[in-house]
Amino acid sequence: MSDHDLRRWLTERVAGYLQRPPAEIDPTVKLRTYGLDSIHALSLCVDVEETVGLLVEPTLAWDHPTIDAIAAHLTELMSQDRTSEPRGRPADTA
Repeated sequence: MSDHDLRRWLTERVAGYLQRPPAEIDPTVKLRTYGLDSIHALSLCVDVEETVGLLVEPTLAWDHPTIDAIAAHLTELMSQDRTSEPRGRPADTA
């Protein structure tokens, strides 16, 4: 998922939880300002795990309080995940 797609997806998820149009969600504003509560924050973690495939801490929305911060964190995790994938064994040279 590209950074742009990830930010759009996060914005749509948060807007859905808060029953607001995505256009009303500023990615630089702290999510608690919009009324995001702990139930929504945990739901977002589950959605990230199911959609993005990353296991995240339940404190994700509190540790990274804006959509931009969450997206940056997830992008970093995805980058680390790609670099830590085991590589195939080298071919035998015998």
